[in-house]
Amino acid sequence: MSGTHVPTYAFWFATCLLLYTYAGYPLWMYLRSRLQPRPQRQGPILPTVSIILAVHNGAALLRQKVAQLLSLDYPQDRLEIEIVSDGSTDGTDDILKEIQDPRVRCFRCPVHAGKAAALNIGIESATGEILLFLDIRPWIESDALQLLISNFEDPAVGCVAGELVLRDDGHDAGAKAVGGLYWRYEQWIRNCEAKVDSPLGVYGGFYAIRRKLASALPVGIILDDMLQPLSVIRQGYRSVLDLRARVYDVWPKSLRGEFHRKVRTLAGNFQLIQLAPWLLSRQNRLRFELISHKLMRLLVPILLAIILASSALLANGSRFYEGVSTAQIVFYALAALGSWRGIPILARIAAPASAFCMLNAAVVMGFYKFLFTRGPLWKIWTSGAPASFATDGQDGADWNATALNLPLHDQLRSRGATR
Repeated sequence: MSGTHVPTYAFWFATCLLLYTYAGYPLWMYLRSRLQPRPQRQGPILPTVSIILAVHNGAALLRQKVAQLLSLDYPQDRLEIEIVSDGSTDGTDDILKEIQDPRVRCFRCPVHAGKAAALNIGIESATGEILLFLDIRPWIESDALQLLISNFEDPAVGCVAGELVLRDDGHDAGAKAVGGLYWRYEQWIRNCEAKVDSPLGVYGGFYAIRRKLASALPVGIILDDMLQPLSVIRQGYRSVLDLRARVYDVWPKSLRGEFHRKVRTLAGNFQLIQLAPWLLSRQNRLRFELISHKLMRLLVPILLAIILASSALLANGSRFYEGVSTAQIVFYALAALGSWRGIPILARIAAPASAFCMLNAAVVMGFYKFLFTRGPLWKIWTSGAPASFATDGQDGADWNATALNLPLHDQLRSRGATR
């Protein structure tokens, strides 16, 4: 094999994989969604619903959140709300002590144990036929719950998620590109997957599952909103999307803040495979989709490096490879300039390039954090998010949940939680 053959093969191999990851797989799912759609049945059903809200330092939003949940367009006698304060230190616990509504049950983790720990308390104590997992940030349209629940009329449906609408007021150009262009692209792929079978993950701030299918979350899990739906799918059910059930949320306003959020999420992808290796076995009927949609994305930084290096080696004497090499250098330079706020017009033009490079830089940093973080992986969240954000993740701390406003009885023995 001649010296030019190796970089040529490397260039085209990496290019084909890159094109498959960002275009081939999405187009394949789109064609399947048009040729083999599987619409779910919907109906006006009214099962009992347990809303599980995990909160860490949510005092700023808690009162209005509880008021909103108690005013949802759903029969209130079919609804219970379980709020778990995950080691809050900002007055959240004092607010929960004030709540006297019998529909609301409150628990407290004395230690900041993380979202998964808090959710496990809620799952274990819930009595509703349907569990609705909710974050404190998102604002829910009044009929969103009713619309979401209507999908459980289909006995094959085990998990339902709504439509997330991202607000971008005050965001910089790079963050808008991630929350706009990239998010629409990602949602399009998920919608196609849902029409064929099931999406790989859901927005963790607003989704519901049948209580009988709920699984306790592993210690330290970051991506509970991927593992829980995939565990439902593993039991033979579908996960579906209902675009009528809308919620509104906001993500970090700067590209730097978005980078920190993505580092944590992408580290969670590596962690997910470590904690649930069955996802790569035949037990996961979405194994092909998982590899194509999620795991191939983790290889993109390597593919980009191979394409850049091989095209540079082949550029001497080839106008094609010289053009490809130059185009990549210009693209990366544009991305770097786009992250500089000094020229707003340039930042807007270069925002997609900046967002693309940021996402792939986050893959590298996420892998580094996964390998070398000491202690609980979920604690790498450092985006500067407001304290009212819902808690995320959990560690292996020895925790208990203690009731805030209800009599000390009905011990949850396996968790040490008191209602």
